[in-house]
Amino acid sequence: MSKLKQIFTIPNILSFIRIGLIPFIVIAYAEGNLLLSAILLASSALTDIVDGFIARRFNQVSPLGKALDPIADKLTLLAVILCICFTKPAVYLLLIVFIIKEVLMGVEGLIIIKKTGTTYSARWYGKMTTVILYVALAVEILWVNVPLTLTYIMIAICIVAVIFSFVMYTVSNTKRINSIDNNEQK
Repeated sequence: MSKLKQIFTIPNILSFIRIGLIPFIVIAYAEGNLLLSAILLASSALTDIVDGFIARRFNQVSPLGKALDPIADKLTLLAVILCICFTKPAVYLLLIVFIIKEVLMGVEGLIIIKKTGTTYSARWYGKMTTVILYVALAVEILWVNVPLTLTYIMIAICIVAVIFSFVMYTVSNTKRINSIDNNEQK
């Protein structure tokens, strides 16, 4: 398979589309068109599901796709969380936890790539966290007057999921790094 064909697979194109949707989600939200913003967010989530299915089903998993897919997720989630922070300041804590987790995961990812020369696919706990975040953010967008107590509950669930995902990935990444370091010492 040529390099160009490895880049322009259907799953990768869907990930590029998800990244391209971000400004439209933000603009719709900023203009108060919350239904359109939620529909675009749902479309992004749907293409995320479809690209993963196609990649696995039709053997189109690629190193670029393994990196691009989570980048599209993180950029989308970050943009939506930022939008919601402007109208619902209670979401700032989620924003802070999300950013810290993603920065630390980015550092871990770079170490893994340097040590192994490869990227790894998302795990179930990362996917679960992404779903939880998408659902909570969609509720916050669509339900303008969501009770503050429910917002706090959803934020708490999101934060727990984000931290759980971070811990699980860190444990997995640490095992990979230690395994490589142990093999190098032999």
